[in-house]
Amino acid sequence: MDLHDKKKVYGRNGVKEYIIWQIFENKLDWFRLQQGEYVSLEVDADGIIKSEVFPGLWLSTSDLLAGNMQQVLAVLQLGLNSPEHQIFVQQLSGKGR
Repeated sequence: MDLHDKKKVYGRNGVKEYIIWQIFENKLDWFRLQQGEYVSLEVDADGIIKSEVFPGLWLSTSDLLAGNMQQVLAVLQLGLNSPEHQIFVQQLSGKGR
């Protein structure tokens, strides 16, 4: 359902990114809406997917799927401490104008 019907509804309503965690398949997909179609965001060399909509939102998919929540939180904190997240926060608060 999340990969078909919801995907169509989300696209029609302009949802820019969404994540599907397929528990039984032990798989995680992170999609980004580009030109009306969803494309998968790929993991980087460190095994991290980085949001394009919310700079600093980083997810270590392999650690999440392995249940290593301490490392998932550590990677998230790295993203929240990144320069791109700080710029994003400033833009949201109106200070980056």
